[in-house]
Amino acid sequence: MLKNTTAQKIDELIERYPVLKECQAEITAATDIICDGYRRGGKLIICGNGGSAADAEHIVGELMKGFLLPRPISEEMRERLREVCPKEAAYISDNLQGALPALSLVNQVALNTAFANDQAPDLAFAQQILGMGRPEDVLLAISTSGNSTNVIYALQVARAKKMATVGLTGKKGGKLKELTDICLCVPEDATYRIQELHLPVYHTLCIAVENEFFG
Repeated sequence: MLKNTTAQKIDELIERYPVLKECQAEITAATDIICDGYRRGGKLIICGNGGSAADAEHIVGELMKGFLLPRPISEEMRERLREVCPKEAAYISDNLQGALPALSLVNQVALNTAFANDQAPDLAFAQQILGMGRPEDVLLAISTSGNSTNVIYALQVARAKKMATVGLTGKKGGKLKELTDICLCVPEDATYRIQELHLPVYHTLCIAVENEFFG
């Protein structure tokens, strides 16, 4: 169950982007799924192509460090740092920020290019899910068409590994809609317009999840 303030963050998104009203229930459900994964000790894994690859990296940047809220590290970690490196502990402790574990599959250049060359280019994301995915993890799959082959294969492997899955796509949904537990289908058809709505959606997801754990 989400905090009231987290629900308010989603309401604020709808106020600013009324066209996303039809996605409100799915945004709330996706936040629930991601938070549940974190509570079980999992991580968020993200993949996409082109602009969606850039979005995957963007999401990691918002989750792995402070976004809108301060995220001081725990006193337990501060004490451990004082034991390990007493001279540097204060500097490290004062500057590190609490992280929500997130991983983008698009930046593994050596692995992706080697696998593409040696095996099958459209299975590079799936190979990473096979190696790193765990049942407590959540896969956020981004595709404006909903039909990107390498993203679809990654989803299929994630489902085989009992991972929760969230899709972020356009109005039609494509195959993503059939393969994800929750699919956020923003109400646009043109690629650039879909991407314009994806950004406020995933910003809100990051804000809402951050609020759950650091608010």
